[in-house]
Amino acid sequence: MTRITFKLFLGFIMLCFGVKTSVAAKSLHELQQDFVDLKFGLFIHFGMGTYLDNDWADPDAPLSLFNPVKLDCNQWVEGAKSANMSFVCMSVKHHNGFCLWDTETTDYNSMNSGISRDVVKELTDALAKNDMKVMFHFSILDLHEKILPNKIEPYHVDIIKNQLRELLTAYGPVTALMIDGWDAPWSRISYDDIPFDEIYDFCKSIQPDCLVMDLNGAKYPAEGLFYSDIKTYEQGAGQKIKKETSFLPSMACYQLQDTWFWKSYFPNKDTKSPAAMVNDNLIPMNKVGCTFILNAAPNRDGLIDDNALAALKQIGKIWKNDGQQVKIARTGAPITASNIAKGCHATGSWSDDMNIHDLVTDDNFRTAWYSNPSVKKPWIAIELGESQELNAVVITEVKDGQLRRYNIECRINGKWHKVFDGTAPTNRRVKLHRFDRQYADAVRINVDEADADLAIAQIGIYNEF
Repeated sequence: MTRITFKLFLGFIMLCFGVKTSVAAKSLHELQQDFVDLKFGLFIHFGMGTYLDNDWADPDAPLSLFNPVKLDCNQWVEGAKSANMSFVCMSVKHHNGFCLWDTETTDYNSMNSGISRDVVKELTDALAKNDMKVMFHFSILDLHEKILPNKIEPYHVDIIKNQLRELLTAYGPVTALMIDGWDAPWSRISYDDIPFDEIYDFCKSIQPDCLVMDLNGAKYPAEGLFYSDIKTYEQGAGQKIKKETSFLPSMACYQLQDTWFWKSYFPNKDTKSPAAMVNDNLIPMNKVGCTFILNAAPNRDGLIDDNALAALKQIGKIWKNDGQQVKIARTGAPITASNIAKGCHATGSWSDDMNIHDLVTDDNFRTAWYSNPSVKKPWIAIELGESQELNAVVITEVKDGQLRRYNIECRINGKWHKVFDGTAPTNRRVKLHRFDRQYADAVRINVDEADADLAIAQIGIYNEF
């Protein structure tokens, strides 16, 4: 079954099972601009980890442990408003699999906990009353349901889809869905294990105006949108946006306290400096089209501690949303399909033994094929093994602007056919080429003009819908 046939089949299945399908009210560029204009929001991590003093909570912790007897989502929203924030993003399911909403997919949820309440509904209701936007953080990795690397079964994908369907149908408009635990070195669940494009298209079929953000900023280059509508940076994990050169619509998240989930010492320890949150993060990030999301963790009673509330209020005294826009560049659609080239054999012109051709297909942007400087017109080819449908090639250089003129060819029935021939579309190091769908068993790049120290980190080949 081809990908196009599969997409039609998926649409038919969704109609049969009553999944809402609709058309986006805005273009991706308009949605990205709206997101950037939000500027500042509150992140909420709240769940089993709150009661275990650990961000990575025991996936088998008893449900009775979760018992926030004073839970008040209105207090969270008031705290966000005091900081002049425009939205709240809550981690509705973290990696341990505990769900904060009334879900039919698992008993491991807040309705069966000590309080028996739908926390997501209470938060979204509070946000609606205050005309604030809703965002969800959702983990693909699920330790309770055993959605783990090397153990993915079809029913695991069904669980994920059903949970996302619930979240995107029962709680009103969702501005953005931030996905975590996918294609990360620590989770080891790849976009092939759980197909990214399948989940992406499923979400868009329900809420087409919901931006899908995957927390993959550590892996993919800052110059291209790979598997995310918005470029993402988890600062607590060491992912730092380069404020001097960033140009993509982006999101950066960070903690007001030491960690994402509440710890028993939080009430007695100073938060991070409100002035630093504003002057070192919020203001410079907003200037380059990056929305800042600041985490404040509710305690075991279900309330944000007084010292954190005071810090949010102080931020609001320092920073006001002046309404000025940073006009973002048009990015085009993100790459969402699996990389056909990953793991394929590559051949090409002369390079040193330590910088061999196969490094462009190792799914690692920190390694690279280096062309020997004496080669005037380098070339490199990716052997796909068998003919496959493809319609996009992404070339990621080590440095900006090394490639200046080149062509891309596809091998069809033993003959090479050009799909691009000309100057590089950008001087940035990520170069995306989309073309009419081909049925080819190899792709070759022939370089006519480039720097003598040409180095290519990755070549991706895709069949985008």
